[in-house]
Amino acid sequence: MKRFALEKLKIWKEKPYRKPLIIRGARQVGKTWLMKEFGKTCFEKTAYVNFDSNPRMQQLFEGEIDVERMILAISAETGVSINCTDTLLIFDEVQEVPKALGSLKYFCENAPEYAIVAAGSLLGVAMHKGTSFPVGKVDFMDLYPLSFQEFLCALGEDRFVTMLQSTDTDMVTMFKTKYIDRLREYYYVGGMPEAVQNFVLNKDYNKVREIQKNLLNYYQQDFSKHAKISLVPRLNLVWNSIPMQLAKENKKYIYGQVREGARAKDFELAIQWLLDCGLIHKVHRVKKLSLPLKAYMDLDAFKIYMLDVGLLLAMADLDASVIIDGNRIFTEFKGALTEQYVLQQMIAELGVEPYYYTTANSTGEIDFMLQAPGSVIPVEVKAEENLRAKSLRAFCEKYHPKHAVRTSMSDFREQDWMTNIPLYNIDRIGEYLK
Repeated sequence: MKRFALEKLKIWKEKPYRKPLIIRGARQVGKTWLMKEFGKTCFEKTAYVNFDSNPRMQQLFEGEIDVERMILAISAETGVSINCTDTLLIFDEVQEVPKALGSLKYFCENAPEYAIVAAGSLLGVAMHKGTSFPVGKVDFMDLYPLSFQEFLCALGEDRFVTMLQSTDTDMVTMFKTKYIDRLREYYYVGGMPEAVQNFVLNKDYNKVREIQKNLLNYYQQDFSKHAKISLVPRLNLVWNSIPMQLAKENKKYIYGQVREGARAKDFELAIQWLLDCGLIHKVHRVKKLSLPLKAYMDLDAFKIYMLDVGLLLAMADLDASVIIDGNRIFTEFKGALTEQYVLQQMIAELGVEPYYYTTANSTGEIDFMLQAPGSVIPVEVKAEENLRAKSLRAFCEKYHPKHAVRTSMSDFREQDWMTNIPLYNIDRIGEYLK
């Protein structure tokens, strides 16, 4: 499996003032595989330690934090002769031993020559429990489910990825039916590595759905295992309400649809817990179109999206017939699946923090607002080839943004007020963010 994040790790390895690296991401997005693959391809040796249910390592970090002592113990534990010039140290599930997480500070200060990569699916939750964190002493990288382009690579279609990454829009248009077919598959399979790998091997949608359902159950078991007992029912309510919230075309998240009469204070802790685990994305409304957008976001108005489009489809129990029925998959949920897909790609491939925009009394809405140097970029999402963009046109006529984007199933086309970017080539928005 090809992960573009591996290139980021290679860049980190060559940094002159490298700090220990923490990879953040939800469970089962491929953090362990990525770290081991990094060790296999870029180092002679890898010393891998998993802190989950490892009493020897827990005992080691209970004592005095001495780097040489820890290196000796890790070498004994892993059977690897550790050398700072050719060995990658991997600390997996590091949140299970808070002092191991804290030790990264000492590696940074006293032994920066060692290459250390750490990961933990529940790091955010551990932080809220008061875990000591090496602030300023670590680098970060976020890992998400496979993007659409990584999905194409998994299917052995790297040449089509190369084509998307070029500026040859005519060539991309020539093969658009191929991209649309693969995008339809990606909507169903999503980007969770296990689901993608199974689909590549078996091309069986039923097996993919079984894996997705198991993942959803696995996440809910995490609620009971790691959250306070009093919080678990609210976590389940928020989690299970996401498809319904997205389907209703609300201008914001409605607590009353989670439970009748509910208010923000009833569920804000549950939402934060899910955010800390990387299981959801929270997109805030902006009140004013000024820079920086974060300064004008409305804390009380937001939308919640899932970690992965395939998991959203599984949670909604849409079966494989939506694939067989062609473009039906692009219109289910009144476009919510397409919004989920676009958000997921923008976050994973472009590294942006999107917002959305609507006025209090307006029926129009801009699906996503992106911040570019010196300007904002409105992005309107269309599930099909619908070329009407009333909200976007009205927005452009009022605010005259430097760039405006509509993404749909239509071909790439530049107009004087807007650019249409095909959904399967959504990463091209990155050109306007530079």
